[in-house]
Amino acid sequence: MLKGKTYLLTLLIFIIFCLVNISVLAADGVILYTPFTGVYVSPGDTVRYTITVINNTDRIQNMNLSLEGLNEDWQYVFKSMSREVEKLAVRSKELDDNSRNIDLELEVPLQVEEGVHNFRLVANTDTGIRTVLPLQLNVKEKGVFETEFTIDQANMEGYSDSTFTYSAKLKNKTAERQHYSLTASAPRGWDVRFRVNADYVTSVTLDSNQNQNVSIHVKPPVNAGAGTYNINVRAISGQTSEEIQLETVIKGRYGINLTTPIGLLSSDIPIGGEKDIELIVENTGTVPLRDINLSASTPIDWTVEFEEEEILVLEAGEKRNIKATIKASEKAIAGDYQLVINARTPEVNATRTFRITAKTSMFWGAVGILIIFAVIAVLYYFIRKYGRR
Repeated sequence: MLKGKTYLLTLLIFIIFCLVNISVLAADGVILYTPFTGVYVSPGDTVRYTITVINNTDRIQNMNLSLEGLNEDWQYVFKSMSREVEKLAVRSKELDDNSRNIDLELEVPLQVEEGVHNFRLVANTDTGIRTVLPLQLNVKEKGVFETEFTIDQANMEGYSDSTFTYSAKLKNKTAERQHYSLTASAPRGWDVRFRVNADYVTSVTLDSNQNQNVSIHVKPPVNAGAGTYNINVRAISGQTSEEIQLETVIKGRYGINLTTPIGLLSSDIPIGGEKDIELIVENTGTVPLRDINLSASTPIDWTVEFEEEEILVLEAGEKRNIKATIKASEKAIAGDYQLVINARTPEVNATRTFRITAKTSMFWGAVGILIIFAVIAVLYYFIRKYGRR
């Protein structure tokens, strides 16, 4: 009986000794370390820890890594050299390199409660060692189920013949994949298009917590008057939607026209002579035109002189009559010539091509007729005088 009790006592002491040694081995044999064990995060963030695993035992330790204390909404993965890792082996303390780094990537759910969340990184070795590293995340705000639609610059200014490009970002802050329809409410005649990468689109599909840059191209009608215009743009899915407002300020539109009182772009001129033509310079835009220069491109040895070579200011809708004096070359040959007249400002210009017909002078025509009559008279005289003989 005494022998049996002694056997049981020895067995109990042995079991206690083994448990104590396993506990010491777990505490000192494998160490998990990271410098930042408590961090602040926001819903949807991805937290990255670099974990150093140190093996202080006298044998190689092959271990599984896992997280405890978080529900299934929290997604995580262990990585090494950009590859996902399932198990990790660390060499013994007898070798110089008895530690290894591994990265833990943890995604904070979009739907999460604000406050402190405690969890544990656990390493379980094949030899029965269990090592725990307590970690803490402090969520700064309560998670939401919404769409985020933001714009870098919502206000732009330009002329009505410009195209306004706005840069927006669409983010799916829900826990599910969303298909967004993109729509715009703009004044009549305005053209609004959406562009993703190099393609024009009407919808965008985003996975949970994914974002996408969207370019919004706005083109006003050419006759849009000066003023401020608002355009509402919406991203709509079956479960959520978001709206942003764009503001477009139209300063006006530049426009210029060059013509004649009756629209005729042809005339005639004697060779070597001069001819006055009347031009009309009109501001067809909605803003004043300044520093309008008049110039001409002529045939060789022809000239054009303007009554005014420069118009300092021409208000919107205003017209100005300008006289242009054309002088044909004395060496010109009778026929049609092209004359190009320009009205140009730094912003816009107008060009008109005139057909000018060069004709022989009436003086020389009259001289020719007189010569013909003189010849006829001389012939008549000689016929009368010597015809009877």
